[in-house]
Amino acid sequence: MTNVRILSALDNVSFQASNHATPLMANGTYLLQLHAPDPAQITVGRLGVMEVLPGYYAYLGSAFGPGGLNARIGRHLRRDKKLHWHIDYLRAVTTQVFAYYEESSRKECLFANELVEAGGRILQFGFGSSDCSCNSHLVYFERQISIKRYVADHRLVRFRC
Repeated sequence: MTNVRILSALDNVSFQASNHATPLMANGTYLLQLHAPDPAQITVGRLGVMEVLPGYYAYLGSAFGPGGLNARIGRHLRRDKKLHWHIDYLRAVTTQVFAYYEESSRKECLFANELVEAGGRILQFGFGSSDCSCNSHLVYFERQISIKRYVADHRLVRFRC
């Protein structure tokens, strides 16, 4: 079970994942938390040019193919790879990547919508959501705390390599 402890200042949320912090071959939904320290402009495949603002990004996805969550999250965390998914282009200009997951059905659309309702902004429509009717699976926040709070509230497990 995941232990979550909220300290006195909201910016100091800490997470202690259970022993089952590497999802192995399980399927489910994941959240990548990324930090863009500087503004940038990137070309994201067919989506075209995207303005990257300094701040924090939550990227939501699911893994139901061979290798499950372990294979998909592991790929997203690697730097040396062929650019294929929309998130691959953003990873080139972001740092401090953390991955969280839930063994579940496909919930990336639900998670993305909830993060927008929690104050997140969509900066690039269609990002990561070309296979569904969502506006985007990438949600932007100026501060990290909203993502931390979401992870804690949903008891997502931190992925550890």
